[in-house]
Amino acid sequence: MEQTKRVIALGFFDGVHLGHGALLRLCAQRAGELDAVPAAFTFDLHPSTLIPGKEPVPLLTTPADRAGLMERCYGIEEVIVAHYDQKMMTTPWRDFVTGYLVRDHGAVHLVVGHDFHFGYKGEGDPQKLQALCRELGIGCDVVSRVELEGITVSSTHIRALISQGEMARAVAFLGHPYVLTDRVTHGKKLGSKLGFPTVNLHFPAGILVPAHGVYATRVVFENGASCPAVTNVGVRPTVDDGDSVTVESFLLHFDGDLYGQTLRTEFYSFIRPERKFSSLAELQAEVMRNAQQADDFFTSHP
Repeated sequence: MEQTKRVIALGFFDGVHLGHGALLRLCAQRAGELDAVPAAFTFDLHPSTLIPGKEPVPLLTTPADRAGLMERCYGIEEVIVAHYDQKMMTTPWRDFVTGYLVRDHGAVHLVVGHDFHFGYKGEGDPQKLQALCRELGIGCDVVSRVELEGITVSSTHIRALISQGEMARAVAFLGHPYVLTDRVTHGKKLGSKLGFPTVNLHFPAGILVPAHGVYATRVVFENGASCPAVTNVGVRPTVDDGDSVTVESFLLHFDGDLYGQTLRTEFYSFIRPERKFSSLAELQAEVMRNAQQADDFFTSHP
C-alpha cells in the first residue's frame, strides 16, 4: 500500500500564535502544490519537562487544543502528537528526520521556523535540516520571525500578557481567542440561586492560568454552536475560603443543561480583577453589570 505523502510543519506550537501561523499557512500551501496532506508535528510535553532542576514551562494550550486550533485556523488536516520521553530526547537529529519524519510519516516537504532546534542536545537546526533535505530529495522551507508592533511574536511574550490580564493584547498576538476546553462539572449551584446559572470548568495541570478576574468570553458547544458569556477565573473569594482555581461561566441568552458536555471557552477581553464582595446581593449586581459589559463587547466585536 502506497504511503500517504505529507508536508509537515515542525514545532511545539504552544498557543498556535501568529508566528506559528506563518509556518502552518505555508505548510497548507505546499501541501496543495504537492498533492499531499498538510500536517504538523508537536510533542505532548514541553521539552523543558525532562531537564533536571528546570521549572516546567506553564503551557498556553493542551495538545488537543493545539490540534484544534491548527485545524480550525490553518487547515492542517493531521496533527502528529509524539510522546516526549528520554528516547525522543536523545534521538540524533538526522535519525529523527530520516526515520521518524520521512520513513514513518511520509514527509515530502518540511516547514520550520528560523530558530527551530531539534534532536539530541538540540544539534539539529534549520541550516542542517535544509542540507539534509536536499540529500533526501525533499523540500524544506525556513520561515522568518513574525513581528507585531515591533515585538517578536512568541509563546513566552503571550504567556506574560495572559498572566498580567492583558487578554486583548494576547489575542492580537495569538491571532485568535485564548482557549480552554474541558468537560462541565457540577459546582455548588450558587449561581442558579442568584439568578445566573453557570458552568464550571478547570484548567488542566500544567496549563497557564490567566490573571484572576472576569472576562468577556464565548462558549462553544459540542455541536459547534456558541454563546457569549462572562467568565470568572479565580478562587471565588465571596463564597469560598479555599484556593482552588475554577473557571465559572455565566452564558448569556442561553437556557439548558450542559453538565457532562465538553465545552470550549474562548477568552477575548479582561473586564475586571477578581475581588471579594460584602454580600451576595452585591456580587449578584456586579455579575449582572459584567454580563452587560460582555454583551456590549460582543455587540461591538461581532
